[in-house]
Amino acid sequence: MSGIGIGFLMFAVLLVLMVIRIPIGISMFIAGAGGYVYLTGGNWAPLMASLKNLAYARLSNYDLVVIPLFLLMGQFATHGGLSRSLFRFVSAFIGHRRGGVAMAAVGACAGFGAICGSSLATAATMGQVVLPELRRYGYAGSLATGALAAGGTLGIMIPPSVPLIIYAILTQESIGKLFMAAVIPGLLAMIGYMIVIQLIVRWKPDMGPAGARAPWPDRIKALIQVGPVLAVFFIVIVGIYAGWATPTEAAAIGAAACGIIAVVSGGLRWKGLLGSALGTAQATAMIYLVLLGADMLNVSLALSQMPAELASWVQHSGLSPFLVIVSILLVYIFLGCVMDSLAMILLTIPIFYPMVMGLDFYGMSHDDKSIWFGILALMVVEIGLVHPPVGMNVYIINRMARDVPLTDTFKGVVPFLASDFIRIAALVLFPGISLVLVRTFGAL
Repeated sequence: MSGIGIGFLMFAVLLVLMVIRIPIGISMFIAGAGGYVYLTGGNWAPLMASLKNLAYARLSNYDLVVIPLFLLMGQFATHGGLSRSLFRFVSAFIGHRRGGVAMAAVGACAGFGAICGSSLATAATMGQVVLPELRRYGYAGSLATGALAAGGTLGIMIPPSVPLIIYAILTQESIGKLFMAAVIPGLLAMIGYMIVIQLIVRWKPDMGPAGARAPWPDRIKALIQVGPVLAVFFIVIVGIYAGWATPTEAAAIGAAACGIIAVVSGGLRWKGLLGSALGTAQATAMIYLVLLGADMLNVSLALSQMPAELASWVQHSGLSPFLVIVSILLVYIFLGCVMDSLAMILLTIPIFYPMVMGLDFYGMSHDDKSIWFGILALMVVEIGLVHPPVGMNVYIINRMARDVPLTDTFKGVVPFLASDFIRIAALVLFPGISLVLVRTFGAL
């Protein structure tokens, strides 16, 4: 059997294991271990020898320390009530417009994503804060839940982003450059979602009534309250890219700053502190388990030569680079039906990255192409969080809004998915959208 055939067989086994509800990390490990044994002639000794170093080689990577630190920063923001300050700030300026409270929810999701790095945490936290306000003003259930589910995806689009960190580690790319490259696409996502809300309420005004107008003293107070949170974001992102701190140091500074802000504001007590530590430990353990499983699978794929054979086939197939990238994006959309964003990044980057790097896209350099593809992959992976049948953000929000049927929530996210597809098409056609800040600050 060819390397490509063996690779596809491992993926088939992986999907079967996932269908019978075995956790993704364990499923990848089993599929990878089985492939490794087959490729080494049915001998278990090479697998045992490989396992001696697998976990240490992965978990001793210093760059991985940044993940629990960013997760801890998000936990402090969640338990410290910083999400409420962000929503009040945005709502004070645009909440009085038709659909304004829903737009404020999207803006607050973007702000929370700047200190969280997790889509699910952003959706869950902002749902608790914003859903009561949307109900109070009589927003339609589909618009309220759809806007929050879509807005939650900004948790991984706006840096810091855990999937981007994993991409950087897998491809040996700069975390700072990837974070900088994600800023404009993330802001475009936020603006696109707000435009969608405006179009909906213009079509059906009763779906998103206007909120109360906040007087200027309240607006200034909201700005002062949210100022420290915005300062943390700029210190972390600018600190990484300007070289003042490594990503790990910047994440440590951000986590400490968020913890201090949460304590000083009165939102974080001992119970919240313990909850933050426990939530960080659980999320980190889950991510590291998935990393180990992906490493086992990727070692077997490398042994089968599947990634190299696929890359070589694509380069000599005569297919246009544009057709290749569109095909990759369609695969991501399909995978989003059955697995989460982190698993998709870990599974596909070792295969797709060599293929993309071997093609010519608009004459881009290797570094520019690597950054562009990372942002593009992140944007498509984000769609999996809101489209059926998985749509984890949809289920999280719908669980909070029990009076809204699940079908209404999925209908509510459809217009936001249209905005996502337009933004992805724009990034495919105009890669400079993700590279302009990297090139601008890199030239300084």
